[in-house]
Amino acid sequence: MKTLEINKTPVNTSRNFNINNIKLKNINIPENISDFDNIKIYKNSSKINIDENIDDYNLTYGLGDILTNQIKEKSNKKLKLTIDSKLNEEIQIDFKFDNTNLALLDNIEIVANENCKSTIIIKYESNENIECFHNGIIKLVAKNNSQVDVIIINYMNENSNNFMSIESNLESNAEVKYTIIEFGGKNSITNIYSNLIGKCSSNIINTIYLGKKDQLFDMNYIAELSGEKTNIDIKVQGALKDKSTKHFKGTINFKKGCILAKGNENEECILLSDTAKSLALPILLCSEENVEGNHSSSAGKIGEKELFYIMSRGFKLKDAMKLMVRAKFNEILLDIRNEEMRNQIIDKIDTRLD
Repeated sequence: MKTLEINKTPVNTSRNFNINNIKLKNINIPENISDFDNIKIYKNSSKINIDENIDDYNLTYGLGDILTNQIKEKSNKKLKLTIDSKLNEEIQIDFKFDNTNLALLDNIEIVANENCKSTIIIKYESNENIECFHNGIIKLVAKNNSQVDVIIINYMNENSNNFMSIESNLESNAEVKYTIIEFGGKNSITNIYSNLIGKCSSNIINTIYLGKKDQLFDMNYIAELSGEKTNIDIKVQGALKDKSTKHFKGTINFKKGCILAKGNENEECILLSDTAKSLALPILLCSEENVEGNHSSSAGKIGEKELFYIMSRGFKLKDAMKLMVRAKFNEILLDIRNEEMRNQIIDKIDTRLD
């Protein structure tokens, strides 16, 4: 069992916030890593090549040396996706934990070549009541004029630990969109770093989370804009019930040279109990003139007037609360074009709110 001090913000704020990093006690980090075999890959195009030849690289931020080095030294699943299609081809990768696949250290590299388009879906799921461990890295390189949608779904059970580091480099006119569904894990800790180096590159990050019992979500999103007319848009929508906790740390850094760049971050949390806890730390850093940056954060309960109005239309209290939460999530969910997957997420939301 180890104590991990991980997911540090790029700049320190007052210690009173208790949000600069997170300390997790008594985390069981597996030493002996066996093969992870319960993986399914669905693709319908020869224009997406898959191999295991991962380039060696260092993360700019990541969650911390202990977890990063574990993947470098002991990864039990390496995948490199090279995309050459000019059509919006889709690939789905499903990792499913079970009694013989308890620990996953996945190292995924995505290379989107010039002018290509693709949708990539990565799902982590553990339905059984077992303690699982996930530590993963996704490294994405979006070359000139490429368009990539990445959907990451966390359905791990609430006995498990989920750690994820995501790093993206965007060249000129590249467009990358992340849609992240965070439902699983006793502890789910995520670090996302976006490096917008190319002129007119754009990155959208949309996240929904839904915590219950004593779940902890710690999200550290970092964007550095150095190219002219670059754009970052971060939108996080969530709800917490029981004794669950969420930390959101969002840093947008306008670096020298990013003239006419735009950055927005918005985080909203619905508190469904008096014991749920939400902390947010939106940060804007700037060393360039003629840029536009906005941030906002809010947390609060569903308004009594809104609940009364819905219940006056024949809804019970629980159904009215479900409707309000789903309405908050709806804008992000509609971006998922796969209707079957979208309906599955909605069903998970309803189940978790019961």
